[in-house]
Amino acid sequence: MKNPIDNYWNLKLGVVKENLEKNNFEVFIAKDAKEASETALTEIIPKLDIKTVSWGGSMSFVATGLFHELKDRPNLQVLNTFDKSLSKDEMMDLRRRSLMVDLFITGTNAVTEAGQLVNLDMVGNRVAAIMWGPKNVLLIIGRNKICGDIEEAMIRVKTYAAPVNAMNLDKKTPCRETGVCQDCKSPDRICNYWTITEKSFIKHRIKIILVNEDLGF
Repeated sequence: MKNPIDNYWNLKLGVVKENLEKNNFEVFIAKDAKEASETALTEIIPKLDIKTVSWGGSMSFVATGLFHELKDRPNLQVLNTFDKSLSKDEMMDLRRRSLMVDLFITGTNAVTEAGQLVNLDMVGNRVAAIMWGPKNVLLIIGRNKICGDIEEAMIRVKTYAAPVNAMNLDKKTPCRETGVCQDCKSPDRICNYWTITEKSFIKHRIKIILVNEDLGF
């Protein structure tokens, strides 16, 4: 067989897509981050007639280039929660307001083969938006986030995604130094809110682009 690795991932993504769709998610598959951006800009966003957009912390989202494509669009109110010029209070207020936008874009820490989303959040704005608030949610998910089941997904988050994210954010946590979760009591702890999203109650409210390459943490 030629290209067995490509064949493997095509099969895997197809199964995850099918199971996510059974759980009321609207799902697209893209070969890479560039195609994921094109899918969002040509197939998803134009159908939504959005006037407001925001996003939660996601390296996968950043990797697609969508941040730069959307942040300066005319006739689109952008609530930029990545704006480092804002004070802490201003940032928290913006995160609250972002729960009422037409489209919220982010990623997920893990997705199971059965089509469940597993996340662990620091502040809670990202997982809150996935569950409720924005009219539409778009998740960008790299193939590296796929796990066999919820237990495997939670292990992935605690042993890899969380420590790496703590390092990326330069948090003062033990895992930043050791790479190992110690269930810390640090004020900078980023592991605070677990959520498991079994289904999208409103069919197709949550849209997912599965990307056939590794993205994010």
